[in-house]
Amino acid sequence: MRLIITRPEDDALPLKAKLESRGHTVILAPLLKITPRPGAYVPPLAYQLICTTSANALKFLNVEDRLKTIPLMAIGPQSLSTAQENGFKLAEAHGGDVQGLAAHVAAKFDPQKGPVLYLSGAETSADLQALLMASDFAVERVITYDAIIQTPDDIGSAVKGADGVLLYSPRSARLWCGLIENSGLERRAAAPIYYCLSENVAKALPGSWQKRVAKTPDEAAMLALLD
Repeated sequence: MRLIITRPEDDALPLKAKLESRGHTVILAPLLKITPRPGAYVPPLAYQLICTTSANALKFLNVEDRLKTIPLMAIGPQSLSTAQENGFKLAEAHGGDVQGLAAHVAAKFDPQKGPVLYLSGAETSADLQALLMASDFAVERVITYDAIIQTPDDIGSAVKGADGVLLYSPRSARLWCGLIENSGLERRAAAPIYYCLSENVAKALPGSWQKRVAKTPDEAAMLALLD
């Protein structure tokens, strides 16, 4: 198949290699560019737990060794792998999405035992900080990066020949819809199949577009949609 990847370029390149090894043709059309946030700083508090909802949140922060011995709860396999690569010794993945991660933390940890350090980007699919605070946790959120909107080149040609489009976040889905509308490509855009990481991603697309949703919100399940 001829597939469009909308992820930021650094995330898209490993996925491109996997898809091409499976015989697909890949078009890179990144809708966002990940940029580190200068001066990101972790206040020296007695954290009982670290949470992250993005692998990118861990890539741009110079983390003190003492923090790497604190339990870290990641949202899924990709952020877990990045945490382990960066030396977090007690990293686990739970929940699959923000609501699931918040529920796991509320069930397994005690708000009285210290604050939670939440590492994230500026834009998130849901408000983990608010969910944890609703369960009486004190939360210190540190934003480590921004995802800047960018417009892919020659989107018309890409859409015309595409069999599928991979979308990994509600924000990317909304940006894609806006790009299509502004380019006058509505009729062409309805033709590919949209492979969505979650139901929330699929809900951001027009009802008439063909959609397939991963059984679990991770890359393995996305790739399984293509088999």
